[in-house]
Amino acid sequence: MLPIDSTKKLSFTRCIRDGDLVIVYERYDNMKAIKVCDGSVLENRFGVFKHSDWVGKQFGSKVFSNKGGFVYLLAPTPELWTLVLSHRTQILYIADISFVIMFLEIVPGCLVLESGTGSGSLTTSLARAVAPKGHVYTFDFHEQRAVSAREDFEKTGLSNLVTVGVRDIQGEGFPDELSGMADSVFLDLPQPWLAIPSAGKMLKQDGILCSFSPCIEQVERTSETMRSSFTDIRTFEILLRTYEVREGKLDDFQGDEAGSLGSLPRKRRQRSNEGSNVQESTGPPTVMARPCSEAKGHTGYLTFARLKCLS
Repeated sequence: MLPIDSTKKLSFTRCIRDGDLVIVYERYDNMKAIKVCDGSVLENRFGVFKHSDWVGKQFGSKVFSNKGGFVYLLAPTPELWTLVLSHRTQILYIADISFVIMFLEIVPGCLVLESGTGSGSLTTSLARAVAPKGHVYTFDFHEQRAVSAREDFEKTGLSNLVTVGVRDIQGEGFPDELSGMADSVFLDLPQPWLAIPSAGKMLKQDGILCSFSPCIEQVERTSETMRSSFTDIRTFEILLRTYEVREGKLDDFQGDEAGSLGSLPRKRRQRSNEGSNVQESTGPPTVMARPCSEAKGHTGYLTFARLKCLS
């Protein structure tokens, strides 16, 4: 997942090698993960890119095609992997993931349990958080999803940090051999309250449990089940608002905003100005920021709880 140098240390300055996984960045909404193979090519609307030209370049490099078009070669960080991975299930995105890692107090060396694995979006970030000496044990009841996730972790170089198991955690609970070893547990299940007793047995004293649920009814039943063995029960909903930053004339932005308040549309204002011999302002371009028109809404609820200490 992350570029490692010859001393096994994290390094974003090492050069791209044959066999590396890179994120090819065309624009902010068009990226893809590609394995570098000497002799292969990438063809897109910008032209033909030879993989052999990528070898020896640093991550972040700008490379050109036969037509003069260009793309950027980025390191496959968990943030970017979340944006390009194959969706086998609905996934968690950056806002929820960062909140989960912070509130589960995950640091290097932690042992984390997860159910279910799904597409592996959260798992990749958990693996980076516990690296280099921690470990993530993730479980999914669906065998093919588990196989696909295991292949992805091999591809991204995380197989030494992640163990994937096929298990129905709601029905069977977590494996007994992990009892009392987990620093934190994450549940993404349709009926998480069924797995809470087992999760409590897996946690170390003062360990933290998080359950992700899309519906408030699930949250209510989960919280009720937590009360017997957990304390400090809290639920959050993360709403992310993205802003668009672009360069343009101030009149363009004012016109867009005024139009939403009932003023004349831009074309009609132009005709009106022509009739009255009024010239539009031609000031220098200005960098402006405003909320994106397509904002992501509700994804789910995150419920956290801390295991009660035995007196």
